[in-house]
Amino acid sequence: MKTPTPPSQPWWKYGHVWLVIAGPAVVVVAALVTAWIAISHPDPVLAEDYYQRGVEINRTLAKSKAQMPALQGRNHAATPATSP
Repeated sequence: MKTPTPPSQPWWKYGHVWLVIAGPAVVVVAALVTAWIAISHPDPVLAEDYYQRGVEINRTLAKSKAQMPALQGRNHAATPATSP
């Protein structure tokens, strides 16, 4: 005796197929959204003389005696501790 088999349905009527398709589809949509954000909001370009501007800022801060304790405290806090 043969076991009766139910009639086959088209592939789009199976829920698991849509579950498998949904993963890559979500990734493609997310990549397109990310590309759109990257193109519409570009990063600002650094000034060509950014290094010189930094040097000038450091010179200005070094000339100011009122800020010297703050600079020394900041530099001390950024210095890694040495073990004895």
